[in-house]
Amino acid sequence: MSQLYRNAHYTGSATQLSQLPDDIGLEVAFAGRSNAGKSSAINTITGIRSLARTSKTPGRTQMINFFSLDEQRALVDLPGYGYAKVPEKMKLKWQETLAKYLETRQSLRGLMLMMDIRHPLKAFDLQMISWANQADLAVHILLTKSDKFKHGAAKQSMLKVISELKKQDLTATVQMFSSLNKSGRDEAIQKLDEWFEVELVNATE
Repeated sequence: MSQLYRNAHYTGSATQLSQLPDDIGLEVAFAGRSNAGKSSAINTITGIRSLARTSKTPGRTQMINFFSLDEQRALVDLPGYGYAKVPEKMKLKWQETLAKYLETRQSLRGLMLMMDIRHPLKAFDLQMISWANQADLAVHILLTKSDKFKHGAAKQSMLKVISELKKQDLTATVQMFSSLNKSGRDEAIQKLDEWFEVELVNATE
């Protein structure tokens, strides 16, 4: 694994766009329903077990959390959506903030979208992809908890997701992922390297 991701460390949180750090460098945002295994995926990718807080109570991530990799790159943990036991007014406010973040953040290079492989493409998942597509932002879907299925069934689920995205004229790349057995981690890191221009940096050093 690249040392870059092992360098990840928490640098701050924001509850509204005015609190975000300066819009410079390169960012990749992680999003997903509150029970999709988003925090576990971040911890698996970085190899740092307690980097992003995981909870047995979905919906605990209610802020935009920033994890710096180096002076130019950061991972961004977006609030989980669609499950948290909070007032409807607060949910709508989160959605508005997420949409504006995806559409206006200049340093944002890609969106990693987590979906439980057993329950993919819920309404707000589709909304997130639509927002990202409208903002001309690349989307890569991690179908998490793929260890819950045998390989054949997991692959079938992935193909169904790809087919459904085409039907709805939405653009995203898709892979299987499991934080439990680490499958799919290398593929996810390869996508992050692409967005963070890691190979370009290495080539010029």
